[in-house]
Amino acid sequence: MTRYNIAVAGTGYVGLSNAVLLSQHNTVVAYDILPDKTDKINNRISPIIDLDIQEYLKSKPLDLTATTEPKKAFENAEIVIISTPTNYDPAKNYFDTFSIEKVFEQIKKYAPEAFVVIKSTVPVGYTEELFKVNPNCKLLFSPEFLREGNALKDNLYPSRIIVGLPKNASYSEMAKTFADLMRQGAIKQDVPVLLTGATEAESVKLFSNCYLALRIAFFNELDTYAEIHNLDTTAIIDGVCQDPRIGNYYNNPSFGYGGYCLPKDTKQLLANYNNVPNNVINAIVEANRTRKDFIAERVLQIAGFPQNSSPVIGIYRLTMKSDSDNFRQSSIQGIMKRIKAKGVKTIIYEPTMIEDFFFSSPIIRSLDDFKQQSTVIIANRMHLELQDVIDKVYTRDLFHKD
Repeated sequence: MTRYNIAVAGTGYVGLSNAVLLSQHNTVVAYDILPDKTDKINNRISPIIDLDIQEYLKSKPLDLTATTEPKKAFENAEIVIISTPTNYDPAKNYFDTFSIEKVFEQIKKYAPEAFVVIKSTVPVGYTEELFKVNPNCKLLFSPEFLREGNALKDNLYPSRIIVGLPKNASYSEMAKTFADLMRQGAIKQDVPVLLTGATEAESVKLFSNCYLALRIAFFNELDTYAEIHNLDTTAIIDGVCQDPRIGNYYNNPSFGYGGYCLPKDTKQLLANYNNVPNNVINAIVEANRTRKDFIAERVLQIAGFPQNSSPVIGIYRLTMKSDSDNFRQSSIQGIMKRIKAKGVKTIIYEPTMIEDFFFSSPIIRSLDDFKQQSTVIIANRMHLELQDVIDKVYTRDLFHKD
């Protein structure tokens, strides 16, 4: 298969996992604005927590370099993957796509003939609109379905590869080629490939994440019901999930869905439903707020508030998932903010943070001190190091999995 010069803009979970995957058989330059990240990559150190990325950087013969200079990254590229962050802007009711557009302008300057593959999550219809404004550019959209902490593994064993092409685009062969490049780097054989329109591919991404959020919300509401009525949640979930149409997976209760993708993707999809009849999509977003309200009130009740006017609520880890260092939009932050709004003190144990405070709550470095100072410890996901204070711990982690 032809070897390509590929540039990857953005070295988060999506960008770095794709850069590592593709650099097994291609020449890849990773571009990021943060020199600390590019320096680590060039020294074969992963700037993010992902065991497979760490292992591949250390032991595999990857043709991969990293740079903070856009000219160096893009000038020889035949394919450029954009995987920069697109946070949801509640004021605009829309993803903030500024980072994509900034990189896109650099690509037009340094690599005008390159094929551009957007892997950042975007609003439905975004790629088509960008193509209309830039009809001479070669644009593709390829959604990613990666988990934090397991991003490379999900690229090595993908559930499917989807590549979307704008209407009236004349380079369908390149869409097939890009899919083949992704398959070439994978370990899993016979990966399903779906070539669609760009807008359909964007829709797949948002609807997939919205369904996952729906599933989380459903089992969380089941858990709320069981807890209020003093029922055994585990027994109910086990019984429900024996039905093969439902399945015994992705059913572990939590403090709510969170992380980088699900909160923003559900809100963006709901925004895309403007003037489209719906009940379920809106309910998913509202269900997550309700769950956090319930958890916060439950924690305060267990702490004896308001009768006990000065409890200390310990927040064990801000990260959303096990084996991750990412705590953007983690559900436990929503619980913490609700508790603090009642005037109750919170302290945090988060070993990945170097700061002394997080939203005015102190970071406690010593786990032993954290345990001693906490009246109640809340943990979205349980850990063995809390077993000695299990009587203080409030968690809904029943199956010890994400």
